[in-house]
Amino acid sequence: EQLARAAGAVAKVIAKEGKSATLKLPIREVHLISKNCSATVGQKSLGRIRSKCWLGKRHIVIGVVMNLVDRSHRGGEGRAPI
Repeated sequence: EQLARAAGAVAKVIAKEGKSATLKLPIREVHLISKNCSATVGQKSLGRIRSKCWLGKRHIVIGVVMNLVDRSHRGGEGRAPI
């Protein structure tokens, strides 16, 4: 099972007792795992510069400044109220 794999996600070891350890996950869930489990420690970066585009962050152009062929309420005289 893989826990806290996303960039910025953190899993903290709360307690160690016997052969198990207690982890607190980013979703405020507590997991009891074996001490024999392996883990990779470190931070995952966002990677390449294009990765911000993959996060869904895109520029916004309002309809008033678009080309007329690109907007849903086309044409007319002057500025449209939308």
